[in-house]
Amino acid sequence: MPSLSDIYSLLGISEPAGVAQMTITGVAGLGEAAAGDLSLVSSPAYLPQLGNTAASAILVQRKIHLPATWTRPALIVDDVELAIAKILPLFAVSIPQPPPGIHRTAQIASTAVIPPNAAIGPNVIVGQGTRLGARCVLHANVVLSDQVVLGDGCQFFPNVVVRERVTVGNRVTIHAGSVIGMDGFGYRWDGKQHVKVPHIGTVTIEDDVEIGACVCIDRGKFGVTRIGRGTKMDNLVQVGHNVQIGPHCIIVGQVGLAGSCRLGAGVVLGGQAAVRDHIEMGDGAMAAACSAVAENVEAKMIVSGTPAIPHRQSLREQAALRQLPDLRVQVRKLQDEIDKLKKLQGLP
Repeated sequence: MPSLSDIYSLLGISEPAGVAQMTITGVAGLGEAAAGDLSLVSSPAYLPQLGNTAASAILVQRKIHLPATWTRPALIVDDVELAIAKILPLFAVSIPQPPPGIHRTAQIASTAVIPPNAAIGPNVIVGQGTRLGARCVLHANVVLSDQVVLGDGCQFFPNVVVRERVTVGNRVTIHAGSVIGMDGFGYRWDGKQHVKVPHIGTVTIEDDVEIGACVCIDRGKFGVTRIGRGTKMDNLVQVGHNVQIGPHCIIVGQVGLAGSCRLGAGVVLGGQAAVRDHIEMGDGAMAAACSAVAENVEAKMIVSGTPAIPHRQSLREQAALRQLPDLRVQVRKLQDEIDKLKKLQGLP
């Protein structure tokens, strides 16, 4: 277990004189923390909980002023969540992984290239011409079809399926149950039936991408569906054929991206947002949860609603909608007054 001094050092904070040395045994919220735990205060709203917490030390956002009654160690940081991200690995339990080598139940094609330091788990299937980079880890039941290329340091969790001719960069993590490179959803009515449109393209996933569980990424119709470097996807995301996702995007759970839409660098999509086909979202654009993006979004613009419009306008419209019941009553009263005046004046 790390000492408090270790954590000061990890965060690059000078340890104050007179702070008693102690071992930190875990990280917990203020309400659940026990003696020995490190907790955090990221908002003034949590200050009332300080009086009852048993935490031995806390992380505090720099802008927050602690009460004079707090006498235990407080580590002042610019970003509490970033600090926690650095600290949590000190307490993380190692993820179970298959040992280096190839499990006896794995099926490896004769032309596949597997480096000696790769770890291939039970019942993994690797197709013809597929190449793995150094230190790749394939957990149980992963399927890599023919001519798949993986960079160094990739980790695919159980039941991931990567279809033929997909290219994956370095240090890519794909969580359980995701499917990469299936056919796009394309059909054409010929007067009698839906004719399937073949998808002969592929998928390219660039370096340092992390893809959540049960994500589906379609291959291009005759080009490439591309996931930009450093992009992070939550669970249950659908990416349609020929979608282009720029670097360092954040895509939250249950987002749907229709075919051929384009996301710039650093785009953020909230949960259950939907982006229509052929839409473009500029660098740094954001769509709030449950938004339906049906028109292009300029760089750094925030949109929300169905259909999605600039966020401030959406908030104004929502506020106006809440006033409609009262406005309806007022309009009815005004109409009654008008009707009375008409009768007095003998007007129809």
